[in-house]
Parts: sequence; structure tokens; C-alpha cells
Amino acid sequence: MEVPLLDLKAQYATIKDEVLAAVSEVLESQRCIGGPKVAEFEEKIAAISDCRFAVGASSGTDAILNSLMSLDIGAGDEVITTPFTFFATIGCICRTGAKPVFVDINPKTFNINPELIESAVTEKTKAIMPVHLYGQMADMDPIIEIAKKHDLSVIEDAAQSITSTYKDRKAGSIGTAGCFSFFPSKNLGGIGDGGMIVTNDEQLYERLFIMRNHGSKPKYYHRHIGGNFRLDPIQASALLIKLPHLDKWSEARRRNAANYDKKFSGTVVQTPYISPDCVSIFNQYVIRVPRRDEVVAHLRENNIGCEVYYPIPAHLQECFKYLGYKEGDMPESEKAAKEVIALPVYPELTDEMKDYVVEAILSFLK
Repeated sequence: MEVPLLDLKAQYATIKDEVLAAVSEVLESQRCIGGPKVAEFEEKIAAISDCRFAVGASSGTDAILNSLMSLDIGAGDEVITTPFTFFATIGCICRTGAKPVFVDINPKTFNINPELIESAVTEKTKAIMPVHLYGQMADMDPIIEIAKKHDLSVIEDAAQSITSTYKDRKAGSIGTAGCFSFFPSKNLGGIGDGGMIVTNDEQLYERLFIMRNHGSKPKYYHRHIGGNFRLDPIQASALLIKLPHLDKWSEARRRNAANYDKKFSGTVVQTPYISPDCVSIFNQYVIRVPRRDEVVAHLRENNIGCEVYYPIPAHLQECFKYLGYKEGDMPESEKAAKEVIALPVYPELTDEMKDYVVEAILSFLK
């Protein structure tokens, strides 16, 4: 049997005709930049995120970059974040000229540990960027409390967590801004790159809107140096077709996760911990196991897709050596990087496929 980590073809087969018709509509209109599809998608993402405003972006990375730039974060500033995340979180901070300051994770949730944040605040700190990893939101209340105390912005990196909740509040709606990714592997994935920024701050919304088009308003008149951060209407049209299915796809992932939890119960496999304050969308289903690299090799030999998110924490990446971190500085992130594996959890998995994955892991570890 073959079980891929993600099977986008299975999802596409269920909506193929609708997607092709929607893309064709954009091509026939020749409104290939901006236009009604982008505006409609922005409005709907704002609504499902319980936010007043949304600004489309060319990728989740550019959503973060635009947010940082629009908040005037740059050279001499510091942004507190987690080292256990996808590269874009840190890369965008550095691209503005600001300095990332790392805080270790909570070993149960893999998200930034709020108890460690305040001691990292300095007079140069401008923002906190929690990452809602694997589909579960970070512990936001203490983060917001620290931000208010020190007059800091909070940028939620919610690339993996659209519609996740924390104490019944949606991802992206709690901080100053929230950033989503529509990379094809996401619960709401496009047919290429795409992203979105949501906010309840009207003044910030206007700045984000201008900055995504080279800081131009009106056309050819530039008060700010922005970038080309526009969401493609072809992406918006495809995502509009997928959006009505998002909740049921995420619920199917939760069912698959619960099925894995039950089968791994009482074994050496450590299943995901979901805080009682949170509802996860399980963008990834991530376990901890002993002899992780051997387990990964065994799964791949048996045609089971898996991935390590993430094998090297950001503070140990070669390109960030100049920051001065060393091994041992972020022990929980470093330990997680040696133990985690993401298993297939997409909605179209069959019971037989899940059983095959579980049996492959447990038989090997025995």
C-alpha cells in the first residue's frame, strides 16, 4: 500500500469542474491583476476570521513582510518570536533589517512559551510574532498582556491555522494583524502561492493596502516604499471554490487525528497535545517518537509519506549565525527537532491507510 503525506489530486477530483470554470472566468474577463474575485475573497476571509479587514498577498511570506513593513519595523528594531517554525517567519524579520529575538517553545504545544517572553523584551523590541504551529493557536492572552504593557505590536503568524480558535476567538483576530498562507498543502490551499493579512485596525488596513502595490496611492505617487505583494485573481477564484469546503475538510482532519490518538494510546508514541483552550485544524498531525530518523526511514521504505517539521531550529541555521545563538540555547526547540514526525492526516485518508501507518510505526518500535 502507498500512503502519501498529502494527496492533492484526491481533493481536486471532487471540485475539478468548479475550479476550471472559475479560473476560466478570470481568463475570459482578462482582469488578471486585482479585480472582483480578489475583493470577494478578501471580504470572505475577513468574515470567517472575525475581522473587519483583509488584504490579499502574493504568499504567506509576503503577508508577514507587508505586516512588518506597514508597522514601520526595520533597522534597529527587535521582534520576539519562536525558533521552531518555517523559515519565512524569521526571514521576513531579517529582510526588514530588524533583529529576531528567539524565545523557546512550550514542549507540549510546540508554540512559543509566553512565560519566557517578557524577559526578552528590551527598549528595542517593537513586536511579538507568535506562530500558531501545526494548526493550533499559541497561548494568546498572556502574549497580548505583555504587548499592551510594553506597547508592542503582535503579528500572528497563522499560516498553518486559518479558522483555528483560542478561547472561541479566531486565528488572526487577536493580535494587531494575522497572516495566512494559501500554499497548496494548507487546509485552504491554492493552485500556487497566495496569502492574506487580516486586521481590525482600519489605519493599518489602509497602510497594508497601499504597501502591497509598491506604496502607491494614487497610482504612480509613492508616499511609502512598498512591494509587489498582490494576490493573483486566479488564485482568489480557485480559493473561493474551496472556501465553502474548509470547515468539513478541517473536521475530517480532526476525526483522522482522533483515530490516530486512539490507536497510539498506551504506546511509546507521543500524540499531539491540544490545549483545552484551543480547537486545532490539524494542518499537520505531529507525533514524537524515539529513534525518529530510523522511524522516518522505515516509513519511507514502506511507501508512507512523512515529514519533519522542522529538523533544524532557526537559531541554529547557518544564515543566522551572526545572531550569536548556540546549541543548548533553546533546549525544547532542539529536542523537538530531533523527535517530531508529521504523518498523513488529510481528509481523504481511508481507515485502511491509517491502520497501515499505525502498524508500520508500532511494529518497528516494538
